[in-house]
Amino acid sequence: MVKKSLIGLSIVALLVTIPAIDARVTKKKVDDQQFQIKLSKDRQITHAIDRLTFGARPGDFATVQKLGLKKWIDLQLNPSRIKENPILEAKLAPLLSLQMTEIQAVQNYPSRQMIIAVARGKEKLPEDPLLRNTVQRLVQRYRAKINPDDKTVTDDEMEPVTPIDQLIAEEQLKTLRNGTADKKREVLAGIAGDQMEAVVLALPRNLRQQLFNLAPETMRRMIMISNAPQQLVAYDLSEGKLFRAIYSNRQLQEELVDFWYNHFNVYLDKGADRFQVPTYERDAIRPHVLGSFRDFLEATAKSPAMLFYLDNWQSVGPPKTPKVALKGPQAKRPARGLNENYGRELLELHTLGVDGGYTQKDVTEVARCFTGWTIREPRKGGSFDYNDKVHDKGEKIVLGVTIPAGGGMDDGEKVLDILARHPSTARFISTKLAKRFVSDTPPQALIDRMAKTFHDKKGDLREVMKTMLSSKEFWSEGAYRAKVKTPFEMIASAVRALNADVEFSFPLSNQIAALGQPLYRKQEPTGYSSANAEWINSAALLARMNFALSLTQNKVAGVKVDQQRFNDAAKDDPMGVARAVLFQDVSPQTRLAIETALKAQQAKNPKEKPAPAVIAGLVIGSPEFQRR
Repeated sequence: MVKKSLIGLSIVALLVTIPAIDARVTKKKVDDQQFQIKLSKDRQITHAIDRLTFGARPGDFATVQKLGLKKWIDLQLNPSRIKENPILEAKLAPLLSLQMTEIQAVQNYPSRQMIIAVARGKEKLPEDPLLRNTVQRLVQRYRAKINPDDKTVTDDEMEPVTPIDQLIAEEQLKTLRNGTADKKREVLAGIAGDQMEAVVLALPRNLRQQLFNLAPETMRRMIMISNAPQQLVAYDLSEGKLFRAIYSNRQLQEELVDFWYNHFNVYLDKGADRFQVPTYERDAIRPHVLGSFRDFLEATAKSPAMLFYLDNWQSVGPPKTPKVALKGPQAKRPARGLNENYGRELLELHTLGVDGGYTQKDVTEVARCFTGWTIREPRKGGSFDYNDKVHDKGEKIVLGVTIPAGGGMDDGEKVLDILARHPSTARFISTKLAKRFVSDTPPQALIDRMAKTFHDKKGDLREVMKTMLSSKEFWSEGAYRAKVKTPFEMIASAVRALNADVEFSFPLSNQIAALGQPLYRKQEPTGYSSANAEWINSAALLARMNFALSLTQNKVAGVKVDQQRFNDAAKDDPMGVARAVLFQDVSPQTRLAIETALKAQQAKNPKEKPAPAVIAGLVIGSPEFQRR
C-alpha cells in the first residue's frame, strides 16, 4: 500500500514539474543579455556552491559567506592549501587497491578463472612469487567437486574445504537465510577473525551475494575476493570516487577530476584496463587538473591505461627488413601494423576538436610518430615502455610541421608540443570547460578570453579557470541554474544535501548506473557528456524521483539519513522541509508541485499525514534540485 502510494506521488509530481525543466533544457540558446545581468551577492554564493562543488551541505552557505567568496574560490583553485576531511581519509583507508601499482593489483587480485584452472589441475601456479602465493592460498581453500578433467566445472560447483554447518550454528544459518535485515547484521557482526574468512568461503555463492549489503566492510571485501578477486579493483574505484565527491573539502578538484577523466576517457572493462584505471586516475589525471596542459597530455599519452584502451601499445612502424612468409599456426596470426586509434582521438577529442583543422593525413602521421610507445607486459600490469625497434623512423609532417627522419620517442613528444600550443586546442579546451561550468551555450566572448589565457599562459589550466571564474558571464543570470546534473552529480548532491552518512557507496554506484552513467564504463572515448539534453527526459526524471524517495526514507543500503531533521523542519510548515534541502526558499513551481502531490495523497488517504521524509524525497526529485 505504501509503495503504491509513493509511486503515485512520484507520478503526480513529475506531471506537474516536467514542463518547468524542459522549457529550460530544450531552449537552444539563452538570450545573450542574460549573461550581462549580474547575480546578487547571495545568489553568487549559491551559484558558486552549485557549480564548483557536488552540491551544498548544511552550513556551506554560511561558511562561504563568512570566509568570503573570493577567498573561498582561491582556496578551491589551490587545493593543497585545504586541509582534507578526516572522515574522507578514514573511508578511503580500507580501499587498498587504490594505493597499489598495476602490478601489485594483478598480484593481489588474480582472476577467478586462474584460481579455478589451478584448482582443477589444468594450469600451473604462476611463476611470479607474489601472484603464486595469492593463488595458492585461495586454491587451498577449495577442492574440485567432480573430476578435474571435466571441463564443465563452474564456480558454483567448487566446494569449500570446511562445510558451513561446521563453522556456525544451525540457528545462525537459518537467520542468515530467512531472518530480518537487522538480525542478519547481528549474526554477521558476531563473526570475526579467522572464522570470518572461513565462513565467507563456506557460504553458498547466492547467499553470499544476498548478504553483501548487510555485511561489515571487512567481510564485504572478503565476499568480493571469494566471488571474483578482480571485481574488488572496480569496487574500490567507484567507492573512492563517490566518497571523494561526497566528503572531500577539495570540491573543485574533484569536479575537475571528473571533468578531465571524461575528457581523457578510458573504459574500465577493456581487458588489462581493469587494473590500469585506478593508477591512471591517480597518477595521470588527478595531479594535472590545475597544472600544465602539455604535461597533462604527456601523462595520459604514456599511461598504460590509455595505450591499452586505444591500442597504441600494438602500433608498429613498417618492418626494417623484407617480410618472410610465415607457415603453420603463425601464418594465421593477424599482422601487426600501424594503429590510428590513439592518433585520431588525440586530435579529435583530446586537443584540436573535430573542426580543429586537421586532416586524415595528419591522423596517419601522428600515429606514425607514436609507434613504439607501448607497455611492458600489459596483461601483468606493466608500465610504459618505448620500443625503438618498432618505431617508424621516416619523416613525418604534422599540421604542416616537419618532423625529421631518424627520430625516436621524441617524435611523439614533438607532436604533443605542436598540439598543446595550437590555437584550435586553446579554443576547444576553453569551450569544453565553459560548457561544463557556465552553460551549454557559453558566450563566444568568454571562450575567446579563456583561449587567450590558455595561449598566453602556455596552457596553465589554473589560469584558464581563473579567467572563467572572474568573468561577468560566470556570475550572470545566464549561467545561474543553467546546467542539469548528471546522474553522478545528482546522487552525490542528494547525499550531501541530506547530510547523510555513507557506510559504503556500492549501492549508490548501482543507482548511478541505473540512471545511465555507470562509473568508469563509458565505452566510447568521448566520455560522458555534460550537456543537459543527454540526461533529461520523462523516464529519467521518474527514475530520479523514485531514487530520491528511497534515499530520504532510508531504503538505500549503505546510506543513513537522519529523518529527525525533516521532522523538525516540518513542524510549522511542510515547505520548511524544502528549505532544509534546497538551502533557500522554494520556487513557486516546486511549491505548487509538492502541494499538488500532497493534496492528491491526502485525498486517497485522508487519515494519513504525509511524512516529512516523503516531502524531502519530492524536493530531491524535483527539477529545481536537478539544476545546478
